[in-house]
Amino acid sequence: MHQGRPRTVIAELAEDCARAALATGARVVVAESLTSGAIAAALGRASEASEWFAGSVVAYSSETKQRALGVEPGPVITAPAARQMATGALSLAGADVVVAVTGAGGPGPEEGHPPGTVFLACGNRRRGIGVQELRLNGDPAEVVEGTVEAALRALVHELGIDAG
Repeated sequence: MHQGRPRTVIAELAEDCARAALATGARVVVAESLTSGAIAAALGRASEASEWFAGSVVAYSSETKQRALGVEPGPVITAPAARQMATGALSLAGADVVVAVTGAGGPGPEEGHPPGTVFLACGNRRRGIGVQELRLNGDPAEVVEGTVEAALRALVHELGIDAG
């Protein structure tokens, strides 16, 4: 942390993820679309990231989601696509816990969804992967920030309940 700068909510949540992952021995992986690596950047700055953070797949285009993560052809701003992204990332990294996000960042609608529609998948190898739909307000930068915060909160929750 830089002297004189207060920690952001995102930085605090990333540190919470680090503490929980270190305490449980869980390896975390991320699959990102609309956030373009922002979740990975937050986690990578957290304490001892090399010990628990397996990495991130930034799959912005539909084709990359399909090739890298095994997402089925078709719309990608969907709950099934988010789940497939998460499953693909878990498999690719051999990690324990995953969060994946896909959505319409804005400023206009995408695939028939209004801006701020986000599908967030989070889970682990034992319990499986759940998906939630978020409706975030704001410009594209605010939607990305809100998505990063929601993803980190989901990871903290997942790591706290069952990281194996």
